[in-house]
Amino acid sequence: MFYHMTSLRERRKTETRQTVQRHALRLFEDRGYDETTVNDVAQAAGVSAMTVYRHFPTKEDLVLWDEYSSLTATVLAELPPEEHLARRIGHALIQTATTAIGASPSRRQLLLTQLRLMISVPALRARHLDNQYAAQDAIVRAVCGEEPDPDQEFHTRAISGACLGVTHIALVRWAKEDGKPDLAALLREALAATFPAEFS
Repeated sequence: MFYHMTSLRERRKTETRQTVQRHALRLFEDRGYDETTVNDVAQAAGVSAMTVYRHFPTKEDLVLWDEYSSLTATVLAELPPEEHLARRIGHALIQTATTAIGASPSRRQLLLTQLRLMISVPALRARHLDNQYAAQDAIVRAVCGEEPDPDQEFHTRAISGACLGVTHIALVRWAKEDGKPDLAALLREALAATFPAEFS
């Protein structure tokens, strides 16, 4: 019973976040990011500003949050450990991205809007870098555990940083071309440019 109630509570929190974010992205796209206030978002979503801040501590979070942020580490932990690390991380990133855009046409459009805003708004570009570090930390924990050997951690950070960097480049191109290219193919092409032996 407790597990069911917890799951229901988490699902409702996610649904509230999705609703608020959907209204925020529409306003940011229509009016401009800097011209839209958190109060504007709250009014459009039919909630209080306090509710918005409870789910999104900063205005940047309204753009950058997504429910797939933990998926890469989950997928990575399930892949065969004997595979080359770059191949494992790359496949996990491809699966995360394709799962996100394949969830629904509206989710695909949401990701395009997020990326366009991230490309055009300096404050979001800076926060995106923080998110990249957080994603790298999650990958390191999935690969190395909570107390990694320093050499293993260094090796994992080097490879995951490269994979995350080329994934970002592929996503930016995908957004600039209005989501028309096949995203999985674009990601593989970007990864192959850095790790040709693993993705050619």
